[in-house]
Amino acid sequence: MKFIIAPDKFKGSLTGFEFCDAVEEGLRMVFKEAEIFKMPLADGGDGTMEVARHYINGDKVSVTVNDPLFRPIEASYLYSKGTGIAYIEMAEASGLKLLKDEESNCWYTTTLGTGELIVDALEKGAKEIILGIGGSATNDGGMGMASALGYRFLDGDEEELEPIGGNLAAVRKIDDSNINPKLNGVMVKVACDVTNPFYGQNGAAYVYAKQKGASDNEIVLLDQGLTNFAEIIHRRFNMDLQKIDGAGAAGGVGGGALIFLKGDLISGIDMVKELSGFDTAIEGAYWIITGEGKLDEQTLSGKTIDGVVTSAKRKQIPVAALCGSVSISIAQQQAFGIEYVASIVRGVGTLQEAMAKSYDNLVNATYNFANLIK
Repeated sequence: MKFIIAPDKFKGSLTGFEFCDAVEEGLRMVFKEAEIFKMPLADGGDGTMEVARHYINGDKVSVTVNDPLFRPIEASYLYSKGTGIAYIEMAEASGLKLLKDEESNCWYTTTLGTGELIVDALEKGAKEIILGIGGSATNDGGMGMASALGYRFLDGDEEELEPIGGNLAAVRKIDDSNINPKLNGVMVKVACDVTNPFYGQNGAAYVYAKQKGASDNEIVLLDQGLTNFAEIIHRRFNMDLQKIDGAGAAGGVGGGALIFLKGDLISGIDMVKELSGFDTAIEGAYWIITGEGKLDEQTLSGKTIDGVVTSAKRKQIPVAALCGSVSISIAQQQAFGIEYVASIVRGVGTLQEAMAKSYDNLVNATYNFANLIK
């Protein structure tokens, strides 16, 4: 009898790896001889780097790069010399987490550091780069990232512009005559879980720039800048970014990566499933057990459990979801296609108490689930 344990983390409580250990412990109390495969997953958000490291068997590489405000910092990415795969999280070099609240303003910030991480991976011989673009502090359309790779962005006087969001409207020409030649030999996949267009009311600036510190007036100007940038790109590269879902992700890096890295946009969970060989590994499974801290309507769209259910349906494998809290209806559960759903919380207490007991509660919930299907 074969079980697959494939969770996301319980944020602030259990890592995906700890979830797997707890569920295995509960299963073994009932199915002592079962085959149990532990496959922690992630959807491109916090914690994805450690999950990716598990599957690509990569080493953490530290590099001095520019932070969003052009200050030197140490940032890390993963690189597997054996496979030539690099996993880079944009947030490590260009993330909101690197700035104090009073420093955050995507009018002034850059993705230059993310590009510098990519350059380092290319120099090490990377043949495939996976770029996670969550948590950015930027709205520069990928201009900073591209600058690190040799692209130059010029104004009407042929002067090179500083690669920040505030300068998008001034771009009149893109010079790609001196780009890094190693870009030609690498495959780039961009983990992207939003569908925002490049500009407009649902675009990068209007939807995300406020939380990155921009004023209402700056948001209008940033959107105008993205519109101009898209027009310049359309003329130069014959690609209309506004027609591509997800181009507005991470302040336009979704679109910028398509142009400047010749990348492909894929969902975060699909990326991790591909790294792990998930769809092959689940063949012949009796049940798949997944979970995350909170099961709600958001889970039903592009999150880890959604990815698990999608794969399970193709192979007609039932899925059980053991979660910290559950706030979906029976109708939503049925429509989603999860056979068994349970909150692991036991007794009445505070959130902190529940989180502290997560491991033991998960063992208990798994034992009861295993007894039920025995």
